[in-house]
Amino acid sequence: MTTLSRVTSDGVSPETARALRAAMQRLFTGKPQRTDGRLTKENLWREAQVSRATMNRAQPILAEWDAHIAERGKTTAGEARRDAQITHLRKKLAAKAQECTQLEMKLKAAATAIAALHHDNEALRAELADRTGHVVVPLVRGP
Repeated sequence: MTTLSRVTSDGVSPETARALRAAMQRLFTGKPQRTDGRLTKENLWREAQVSRATMNRAQPILAEWDAHIAERGKTTAGEARRDAQITHLRKKLAAKAQECTQLEMKLKAAATAIAALHHDNEALRAELADRTGHVVVPLVRGP
């Protein structure tokens, strides 16, 4: 337990203040050692390996944390790149799905046309088979 004589202006011992600031720096630079790297206070105390209560006593450090988050947002550069890539891939997927739908419609139209042509062809073949007894032979005319 921290004694009052060792408490700094940060509200915690010098070792704890260093651990919290080092954890903040690792999280802000996207190089966490003990967490998933999201910019949350839970990750801050876990990364610093201190208790939540100890972190909450370090009000000046938490004020620095809040100021940084307010200024730069909660996403790290890696998260921003990931989110941009996800957005790009979702747009690409939507375009491919639309293209697939259009191709399916064209395929159905082509299948319908082929079926109609096949039916017409069968009807013409049947008609031709019925006419085999009535063959017209052209006469050759002389000069």
